[in-house]
Amino acid sequence: MRLALCTTAITYLLILVGGLVRASGAGLGCPDWPRCFGSWFPPASAAELPPQFDPSQFNPTLMWTEYLNRLLGVTTGFAILATTISAWRHHRRDAHILWPTVIALLLTAYEGWLGGRVVAHELAPWIVTAHLVVAIVIVLLLLYATVYAMYRRPVLALTGRPGSSVADEDERAPRTTLLATIVIMILVTLGQVAIGTQVRGNIDDALDHGVAREAALATVGTLDSVHRTAALAVMSLAMISLLVAWSKHPRERVILQWTYAVIGLAALQVMIGGIMAFVSLAPAAQVLHLTVASLLMGAQMVQLLVTWWE
Repeated sequence: MRLALCTTAITYLLILVGGLVRASGAGLGCPDWPRCFGSWFPPASAAELPPQFDPSQFNPTLMWTEYLNRLLGVTTGFAILATTISAWRHHRRDAHILWPTVIALLLTAYEGWLGGRVVAHELAPWIVTAHLVVAIVIVLLLLYATVYAMYRRPVLALTGRPGSSVADEDERAPRTTLLATIVIMILVTLGQVAIGTQVRGNIDDALDHGVAREAALATVGTLDSVHRTAALAVMSLAMISLLVAWSKHPRERVILQWTYAVIGLAALQVMIGGIMAFVSLAPAAQVLHLTVASLLMGAQMVQLLVTWWE
């Protein structure tokens, strides 16, 4: 359980660092993959570059930023492998723990391959989007196994049946409406994150073509409008989930707590997005925007699970 929790935290850290790499323009700091300038360890200077590389590509800061991101990716992969081995050794008969970790491991291998494609396609927005979406799916799978191990499984062990140890199943109010609202919200949020990555790719493309940073967002057009509309939809769905929880499940403290967390993160995300749209596209804000988005999806997943299992 602790290993799964640590692995989830490391995966979140990798998403944050990935956002830093993107915001700093270090995505091609190592222009090849899986090596960096043809070596497993980065060269110390442009003079050490193999002849097939242009010395003008060498930027030590960007190179090390990208290289450290790759090292963290490898570390995360080994952590997920260790979690999967632990799940197989101790929970092989519990599909709720075993299979999410196995799928997360397979997706991690795929994610590593996608990282190479990101470099090969020189940060093309569509594959960067795929890279991020797969990373978020991995986090959600790890959260599923972690929450189940921490919460659901002990309840089953103590009561011998699903559900809360406090109230009988037939005494619990039906949660279909709340569950459906949360599922829709998660899907809309995932789509919104994917669209946001596309928006970011178009902004980077505009900056590469000499457009001033303060004018870059205006070049995105309809895609940015869709992204903003989706953000408001996520916030609205979060508020609807709270209204449903208040009206139908007022005594379910854990559900209400995670619903408040989702609303808080959604509001923070909208606020950061507003700052970026109307004040500044500063790299720090871009990293924070991506980090909060991944935390929001994690909170939504936990909200879904506690609503399902509480």
